[in-house]
Amino acid sequence: MQQIDWIVLIGTLLFIVLYGTWKSRQQKDVGDYLKGGNTAHWWTIGLSVMATQASAITFLSTPGQAFHDGMGFVQFYFGLPIAMVIICLVFIPIYHKLKVYTAYEYLETRFDKKTRTLTAILFLIQRGLACGITIFAPSIILSAVLGWNLIYLNIIIGVLVIIYTVSGGTKAVSVTQKQQMAVIFFGMLIAFLLILNYLPLDITFTKALEIAGANGKMDILDFSFDFDNRYTFWSGIIGGTFLALSYFGTDQSQVQRYLSGRSVKQSQMGLIMNGLLKVPMQFFILLVGIMVFVFYQFNSSPLHFNPSAVKDVQSSEYAGEYKALEVKKEALDKQLAATQIDYSRAETELEKQTYVKEIKTLNASEDKLREQSVSLIKKANPNAETNDKDYVFIHFILTNLPRGLIGLLLAVILSAAMSSTASELNALGSTTSIDLYKRNVPGKREKHYVAASRGFTLLWGIIAIVVACSAHLFDNLIQLVNIIGSIFYGNVLGIFLLAFFIKYVRSKAVFIAALITQVVIIYFWYIDLMPYLWLNVVGCAIVMGIALLLQVLLPKNDNSEMKVAAEV
Repeated sequence: MQQIDWIVLIGTLLFIVLYGTWKSRQQKDVGDYLKGGNTAHWWTIGLSVMATQASAITFLSTPGQAFHDGMGFVQFYFGLPIAMVIICLVFIPIYHKLKVYTAYEYLETRFDKKTRTLTAILFLIQRGLACGITIFAPSIILSAVLGWNLIYLNIIIGVLVIIYTVSGGTKAVSVTQKQQMAVIFFGMLIAFLLILNYLPLDITFTKALEIAGANGKMDILDFSFDFDNRYTFWSGIIGGTFLALSYFGTDQSQVQRYLSGRSVKQSQMGLIMNGLLKVPMQFFILLVGIMVFVFYQFNSSPLHFNPSAVKDVQSSEYAGEYKALEVKKEALDKQLAATQIDYSRAETELEKQTYVKEIKTLNASEDKLREQSVSLIKKANPNAETNDKDYVFIHFILTNLPRGLIGLLLAVILSAAMSSTASELNALGSTTSIDLYKRNVPGKREKHYVAASRGFTLLWGIIAIVVACSAHLFDNLIQLVNIIGSIFYGNVLGIFLLAFFIKYVRSKAVFIAALITQVVIIYFWYIDLMPYLWLNVVGCAIVMGIALLLQVLLPKNDNSEMKVAAEV
């Protein structure tokens, strides 16, 4: 990195932190601190909701996912617009009517204190872990690629977020997320245009898509019912809908974003904005990854993108074998580039098909070389992280972008990390303060609860940093966050659906069903029974089924809950 990159990176991050702190410097009561005084417009809500979900993991992992596996991952988001409509029609009116600070307050109104406490604790567990991973994801990748100290990076990102989130609360989070999304959109657009500019002169965008399609990267829709395939149209529409319903409808990190709306209509419009823009945004980010793939069809790429793993093998007795694989790959890269140019210039369909076969053969040979490199890395260091999907995009940025833009793209990654982490800390602090502390320590002044909320937010910030410093890289970071959510979300969603729609089910049946369901879902995940997206559907179905069964079997000696349910 050059001096200009450091100036752009540090200047961007400091502006966001200082601006957010200044804009939210006056917090009079809990309503101001936790709901931003209910002053947010729909576009602020929409951007804040998108920024909360679009973490650094999105911008690091998603292009790498497309580079290796193509556009099929976009199916994961197909259920999101459906979920937005349901939440707008059902969840938002109820939350606003009851004037709740958290989603889990409603569950005490509908059921009882222990059900509210259980769901709040489930949220705190999964979101506390996810918050640490949100910090850890960019830190471990940047530390490996740039040589920065991992622990220091975790602490720096965490502390920057803590400063404005603790001081300014929900308003600070929403204000800064608008700036962060502007940086993110601008940076990704610049990266996309530069990739197109780096392609050979006669390779237009249309031809680039043809090349990607010839390699199977543009296969978007998969209508199979294969459980071995994580991403299909059906898992996206069904499992994705349930996951989005759980995340946007019951996860406080998202609920808090639209609880700050001026009115029900403003909150609904903000979510609809998210529903309309989220799928195109993810499609575009995946398309950036596809263009990186096309770029490397004409330019040499590393045998393995994770530099720390490469260092392990290069300093071992297998260094010679690894070097031989690199030489073979360089020869393949030259042959592949020449063949791709011939393919782009082919005029007849027969010629194109001939070149397509040759291209697929060359890419298959390259994949085998990569597999062999992984085997050597594992021999050199059995504990080495051999997954390199998360390193593809950052490698392209650092080796190909001009000075200044490298700093901008790093600012994009760190801004995304900060935006998601801020929302998560804000929600963790709110839930701990309102659902656990205030519920059990009532009667204090407003300033006391604001101070408590700040204290709990700070505490969760420290916990997130500790989790980040002790985490380990998974198969793919964007999958890891969604897996953690899927283990808990289906159960929590089922509880809310019972509360909304099945009025005769009481708290005892729901509470027992929720405990049983959580154990069952963790077991299903442990034995790898099904793709994680389906855990949301199964978890929701199990908790509702068990609760309905228990309601029939348990003694019916208390009608008080029935009256409350009818009123709600």
